[in-house]
Amino acid sequence: MKIFRRILLIIAIILSIIVVTNYPKLNILAGYSAKNMASSVFLAERTLAFTDSTDNSFTPVNLASDQVDLENKTATSSVFGLLTRKAIIRDGLGAVLTLTEEDETAPYLVPKRLKADDKTPFPYGNAAQKDSVLENINYQKLNTTVNDMFGKQQTRAVLILHKDQIIAEKYADGFTKDSKILGWSMTKSITSTVFGVLQHQQKINVQDKAPINSWQKDERKEITINNLLQMNSGLEWDENYDEISDATTMLFLERDMTKMQESKSLVGKPNNSWNYSSGTSNLLSGILRKQFKTHQEYLDFWYTNFIDKIGMNSMIVEADLAGNYVASSYAWATARDWAKFGLLYLNEGNWNGEQIFSKNWVDYVTTPTPTSNGTYGAQFWLNTKKQFKDVPESMYFADGYQGQRVYILPDQDLVVVRFGLKNFDENRFLSGVLASVE
Repeated sequence: MKIFRRILLIIAIILSIIVVTNYPKLNILAGYSAKNMASSVFLAERTLAFTDSTDNSFTPVNLASDQVDLENKTATSSVFGLLTRKAIIRDGLGAVLTLTEEDETAPYLVPKRLKADDKTPFPYGNAAQKDSVLENINYQKLNTTVNDMFGKQQTRAVLILHKDQIIAEKYADGFTKDSKILGWSMTKSITSTVFGVLQHQQKINVQDKAPINSWQKDERKEITINNLLQMNSGLEWDENYDEISDATTMLFLERDMTKMQESKSLVGKPNNSWNYSSGTSNLLSGILRKQFKTHQEYLDFWYTNFIDKIGMNSMIVEADLAGNYVASSYAWATARDWAKFGLLYLNEGNWNGEQIFSKNWVDYVTTPTPTSNGTYGAQFWLNTKKQFKDVPESMYFADGYQGQRVYILPDQDLVVVRFGLKNFDENRFLSGVLASVE
């Protein structure tokens, strides 16, 4: 009997050590699950059951147990009953994790939106496009390539534009042309574009030193906005999603996500130390905030001067508890609206006759960042070293977690959009698309 009690005591001690050691991780797991659930249900209009069985079904996030309050528009997630996180929805700002009870009722500003154009045909409006058969397209090859992306590939949406026209569009069961889908780190490319719009309006110069007061008395004062856009500041940052890291702490535990990268020290030299950092993108969101006299102007500008201006009316860029856009990760939109984003770049910043950003902004974002081995521009990814061997070097793209992509192929007049739940053979897919355009 004494031996049995000792064994139980040892087991209890071991379990206690495991819980104490992993308790901080439970915060991240429950936070991820609650935030994703709230966005999925209240922004994307999916169900709890669907989200649990798809988006939140991977290990270890599937350890969290989710609940949704449809009346109060909240989602809660608990891991083994040991820790619970809550996410709420805010009009115009999307879902956000709360840190205190007061966060649930705190006042907030709502971005002003432009009215959607539902009369002009797609892509320059939201009405049905004027279909025509393009003679240079082998539709049989194209449809085979697109169809191969579904099923085991866990693709949710594929949309391909050529000469301003949708030449292929397919959705997985449960998704349609009206389904909002999270772009994850493609949001970084959205953020970069806001800088491009401001630069075109001569309201900012990305070659200027970053306007960060806390850096002015040390060597970080030499960091430019350009260094930040190119992820080449030399600042310390741990972009690790498998552990408690800078990235996971920022996304699931910080009230103001624009501050965390600001506090980091230099571990390299500006313009000579490429390091992918979501913290940098959110710091850039904070720098954007500094360009406006009021927070309302900051919230409005992204939409009135860019997002809604090109008819991406479905898009919601979610904000942190401090009201700053989470520039690293949280933009939602339909596949068609993400395609409009690609088309804006394909057209070198011109949208149906209006210049949203300057032509040379495309050259800027597609110029390889020093020390990135030719893979990265200014919040866009590049193919300059033929990482995709059967795809032109001129192709560049917005890239998000689990294979969210907007590819721009300027020489072929193509925009290719793909959304899904896992990565895929990008070279094979894109070369198949290219083979269908004669």
